[in-house]
Amino acid sequence: MLIRKYRSEDLEQMTEIWNEVVEDGIAFPQEELLNLITGAEFFASQSYCGVAYEDDKVYGLYILHPNNVGRCGHICNASYAVASYARGKHIGEKLVLDCIRTAKEIGFKILQFNAVVESNIHARHLYERIGFKQLGVIPDGFRMKDGHFENICPYYIEL
Repeated sequence: MLIRKYRSEDLEQMTEIWNEVVEDGIAFPQEELLNLITGAEFFASQSYCGVAYEDDKVYGLYILHPNNVGRCGHICNASYAVASYARGKHIGEKLVLDCIRTAKEIGFKILQFNAVVESNIHARHLYERIGFKQLGVIPDGFRMKDGHFENICPYYIEL
């Protein structure tokens, strides 16, 4: 499994994987699904998008972009999506590590996650193992797909 910058031929698979996570309704704040047009625009608007691929098949992706503007523009944010059929193969870890490397190369100084759902223990354990620090807990900060609210845990790592 290799990680590289996305290409236009990856867009259909990337959109499918992204939409799968959005439809799950337990990790991404987005509620609207992407189509090929909006997906192409969305991924092109990021500072960087990386894909985990093997044999021309995309298994996961990440998006990287500034978390804020101006005096806080050195802080970036990222989101990760792995296809459900590929989970448990440490693809997420490869994506996060590549994202950290890429963020440094672009010139970001801090990678911050604003809204890691508290019950997303696999992501939280991964981030903590890599060296991210939890900033606290925001009570009921995330509305799950079924309508109930869960806490979110912001994380950051210095690059």
